[in-house]
Amino acid sequence: MDNKTNNEILRSLKLASRELRLKDSSYRKKVLLDLACIIDEQRSEIVIANQKDILAAEKNNLSSAMIDRLLLDDKRIDSMINSVNEIANYGDILGSIIQQKQHSQGFMIYKTTVSIGVIFVIYESRPNVTIDTAALAIKSGNAILLKGGKEASFSNRALVECIYKALIKNSYPKSGVHLLDSSNREEINYFLKADKYIDLVIPRGGEGLVNAVVSNSTIPVIKHYKGVCHIYVEKTADLTMAQNIIVNAKCQRPGVCNAVETILIDDEIAENFLPQLCSILEASGVEIRGDKSCQNICPQIITATEEDWSAEYLDLILSIKIVKGLSDAANHIEEFGSHHSDSIISSDESVINQFFSLIDSAVVYSNASTRFTDGGEFGLGAEVGISTDKIHARGPMGIEGLTTYKWVVRGSGNIRD
Repeated sequence: MDNKTNNEILRSLKLASRELRLKDSSYRKKVLLDLACIIDEQRSEIVIANQKDILAAEKNNLSSAMIDRLLLDDKRIDSMINSVNEIANYGDILGSIIQQKQHSQGFMIYKTTVSIGVIFVIYESRPNVTIDTAALAIKSGNAILLKGGKEASFSNRALVECIYKALIKNSYPKSGVHLLDSSNREEINYFLKADKYIDLVIPRGGEGLVNAVVSNSTIPVIKHYKGVCHIYVEKTADLTMAQNIIVNAKCQRPGVCNAVETILIDDEIAENFLPQLCSILEASGVEIRGDKSCQNICPQIITATEEDWSAEYLDLILSIKIVKGLSDAANHIEEFGSHHSDSIISSDESVINQFFSLIDSAVVYSNASTRFTDGGEFGLGAEVGISTDKIHARGPMGIEGLTTYKWVVRGSGNIRD
């Protein structure tokens, strides 16, 4: 598309964002309830479109974990429908009064919740993000520009058609949701510099994507950075529990950002625990990479390189390191982690509390899998991303994460002395 066409898209999004401010909660809820029904009705068409993407992925030799990220089967379509319904029924927060006070002259000052405006979301692989993100934008009164990965192009188009049908059925501004169906980097960079029209950019994908967006955008960016998630098995841990949690965190869906990538094991329990852990992981098809201390106990472990400690594998690969207590574990997480999700397995409440204080990540766990870092699991319906930033939003970004606030002052002719 040329710049004239792109400007028309941007103007339409901005105008739609203004119109959306006037739509009330029941109206937005009706759009989403209709969207859930339309997705169900269009199930066959969605699966057919998705199979085109799957076949292309297999032809291009994408990994099994990446193909799993692409897949839309009946179970995942049901999950999308449930998410949309949950978002529809989520309490409305637009116009909520966060704070209020009376000035000495008698007028009232209110701090109220408002939509952000126009949001540009750039994402890879997982087509369900199209529905989750659009549903959250509609619920929070935002216009949204979607840029999915080319590997999910057929699926994304089919899903956006469902969204348009719901918008049209309710006379909702169709231009409030737009799928950018281009892989031209210069064109994407054009939108990243459209700060007159776009209020926020959210990239969710690999490290290369996030860094490219941050480098080129003149618009504020909230980063969904890579998920280098850790589990630290402390010396007082229940080792059976630790095994179960690690297998779940690595093997249930290895191609997602909340899957664990590095295990840290206390040196006091390593000789007993590591062989058991390796046995169960190897039986699950996991390739294990470790440091010299790990190899001294289990010689079959592949030598971990320096790059392994900061790697987001998104596959059945796991790095393991033996550490000398909590301080050593925390130092490793601080140096190599991505501030996404980190967990401790321990029976010592004082050590758990120290871990919570030391680990500067968006989500910290004790005795639980990192796989729970998800908007749906956190009761948000879905998320537009997992923010690893500290400003505005952190962790799973649901409806609240897509709002901001403004001050409203109601006076009666007041003038300042």
